[in-house]
Amino acid sequence: MSLHRKDTDSAFEGAGSKAGLEIWCIENLRLVPVPKSSHGKFYTGNAYIVLKTVLPKTGPAQHEIHYWLGNDTNKVDSAFASDKALELDAALGSCTVQYRELQGLETGKFLSYFKPCIIPVEGLYSSHQGHLNGETYKFSLLTCKGDHVVHIKEVPFSRSSLNHNDVFILDTASKIFLFSGCNSSIQERAKALEVVQYIKENNHGGKCEVATIEDGKFVGDSDVGEFWSLFGGFAPIPRDSPSSVQKQSDAPSVKLFWITTQGKLCQTGTDSLNKKILETDKCYMLDCGAEIFVWMGRQTLISERKTSISATEVWRVNGDELSLLPVPEQTKFYSGDCYVVQFTYPGNERDENLFYAWIGRRSVMEDRRDAISHMNAIVDSTKGDPVLAQAVEDKEPVQFFLIFQTLIIFKGGMSKRYKKFIAEKGITDETYDGIKTALFRVQGTSPQNMQAIEVDLVSSSLNSSYCYILQTETFIFTWIGSLSSTRDHDLLDRMLELINPTLQPISVREGSEPDIFWNALGGKAEYPKAKEMKQCVEDPHLFTLNTTEGDFKVKEIYNFSQDDLTTEDVLVLDCHREIYVWIGCHSSVGSKQEALTLGLKFLEMDVLVEGLSLETPIYIVTEGHEPPFFTRFFEWDPSKANMHGNSFERKLAILKGKPHNLEVPTRNSWKAYSRETTPDGLRSKSVISNGLGRSGSPASSVSGSNSKSSTNQLFSSPTPIVRKLFSGSPHGSADESLVSAGSPAAEPRSLSQSAGFIQADGSGDCVNLLIYPYERLSVISSDPVAGIDVTKREAYLSDEDFQDKFGMTKRAFYELPKWRQNKLKMSLHLF
Repeated sequence: MSLHRKDTDSAFEGAGSKAGLEIWCIENLRLVPVPKSSHGKFYTGNAYIVLKTVLPKTGPAQHEIHYWLGNDTNKVDSAFASDKALELDAALGSCTVQYRELQGLETGKFLSYFKPCIIPVEGLYSSHQGHLNGETYKFSLLTCKGDHVVHIKEVPFSRSSLNHNDVFILDTASKIFLFSGCNSSIQERAKALEVVQYIKENNHGGKCEVATIEDGKFVGDSDVGEFWSLFGGFAPIPRDSPSSVQKQSDAPSVKLFWITTQGKLCQTGTDSLNKKILETDKCYMLDCGAEIFVWMGRQTLISERKTSISATEVWRVNGDELSLLPVPEQTKFYSGDCYVVQFTYPGNERDENLFYAWIGRRSVMEDRRDAISHMNAIVDSTKGDPVLAQAVEDKEPVQFFLIFQTLIIFKGGMSKRYKKFIAEKGITDETYDGIKTALFRVQGTSPQNMQAIEVDLVSSSLNSSYCYILQTETFIFTWIGSLSSTRDHDLLDRMLELINPTLQPISVREGSEPDIFWNALGGKAEYPKAKEMKQCVEDPHLFTLNTTEGDFKVKEIYNFSQDDLTTEDVLVLDCHREIYVWIGCHSSVGSKQEALTLGLKFLEMDVLVEGLSLETPIYIVTEGHEPPFFTRFFEWDPSKANMHGNSFERKLAILKGKPHNLEVPTRNSWKAYSRETTPDGLRSKSVISNGLGRSGSPASSVSGSNSKSSTNQLFSSPTPIVRKLFSGSPHGSADESLVSAGSPAAEPRSLSQSAGFIQADGSGDCVNLLIYPYERLSVISSDPVAGIDVTKREAYLSDEDFQDKFGMTKRAFYELPKWRQNKLKMSLHLF
């Protein structure tokens, strides 16, 4: 079945009509066909779509789709490849099997297409030249593993890379050496010879010598001597035990989940797996422990299939270890535990990482220290210079919630130390088990930012501004506060499906509660009934930190700009609800642990006497790796952030008109933690406040934070709100992905209302814009307007609606600083 659908990428035209392989490379977000002469040559910086077609003698064509992701592929291309694989599947009749292939972890089926092997090439594929610009021949040391299909991996050219268990190929300009570890199998050695032949023909034009070296054979002939001379002379390889066949552990339990259109996992109510239980209009995930399968029904929409392959990565601190949470548990936190969260998003021509250490209110001090320590250890092994942040429960920044979209925080805890602590103190274990009576406060701003927080089981926990879920062993109530909004009611319904989808809920409005409701809460009592007011948006403040000779001094920089971020300095951007510690490449700070300590000292000083809590979220940001939610406070010029040299040299280069060095500045001395301050090499000495109080909803008073395009580390297809948060554009660009591509053109209110001119940017230039209602301009609208400039949604409001929403005229609004405009727009879901 060849492609013929009108909505299919033109590059796929005719695909699948002939037997064999068809390969496309992602280049500048376009599908570029790879010629057959280049099949099997994969560049580490690219993503590829591979279609395998078999035409049997009888019956329809059989297709298998693989998308291969190089180690250096950016997340935008990864997401694009995933989307295109789904598009190709749909056009081929939704009957293909799809495989996600990661460099170095390819499936045997994929490797079987490219006998004897694939050897990824460093760099990027160029369709114009067919090879990497400036590609030069270099020495390489490769490991070969596998006796039927071979996994090839380049390792450092060092004697320490050799061992007795594997087979190695040393490729030099004039000779190829095959080194066979004494514990390697005959099959592996034979397969490695095929790889040697492949390298000889493809890299040397068939003209080079080949030498085989046996492990344990001492210097006795010229080939052996020449081989060891390349490593600086012969030296014995440390002896290790032969690779033993590991005993198979007990077969893990296999679980089947139904994936909802919102991307939530609902476990099916059966342990007996049968093909008949799979419905063609749904997507499923089969969790087999060591591997995961996603099954997509033939009648599901492509949008549903994209949702089915998105995920997050979260670890729970469990004693001295980190436990990676199963996918269904990654949106369920416990107040007695601590967690480490990793999020990867596309930066400026490279992927960036954001790490959070989440500290539960009732977690023990040892787990709090280890959460920071484990996060630092992971960061130390991560490429680039990630942003670090610590977030204490009920003090989380909005970025944290937007990453998860949905988050449930239960009482109690699962960690070993928490369980031990409450046992020693004789404290009742409150850990939620799905059966106990529990009260949840529902909060948030949209389906992409909603939380359910388990609160104390008493009437005083209620608040007229919120909705609640009260669950007992026999019934479940939904309580609707008199001051809650229709948006809150929608979030309540969504959360109810996640917490307990089985019991039929009893909906109760404030003031009409039956006695059984109050009895479950221990009796009726007073609770807050006044409307919660949003906090006003205050200007951020920038400070320099000076720690000369142990003396900690703070000095404010007024009317700051990007030019005030000097490379020799350490600065703090105080945004009131969160602070950013910015570390210049030439500053004296030697570790991110030290930077975190400086942030804590700043909070202790409370320079502006604004009542800063020691639990205020702290972000650690390094020069050249600033995330968009930091740069949005500046009129940001990326070229300034990517210059080399000290402050004087940079300014001198600008003065002389020399081109900016656009390479990202690096800190070779950076470590994620300071071993001098951590005796065991990992444990952090920072102390987190042990307060047990609860504030109001962390989401209710948030005015918003910048949010644009993102993906996570493992999968693709983030929601538009998360996509906004981590875009490379700090102030937002015309991101058409935020508007439904399939939406019909929206109709204005009336021709007479749209005939006027509206000043869109306060610059004196007038733009002729149509007028639309606020409900259709909001980024969370169920019926969004198409074809507008999404960076100026507010400009399409009528003067009356604008005054009503912003509390000021358009002229007054556009006279505000750009960052403040953005904050106001985000608080109204117009950014």
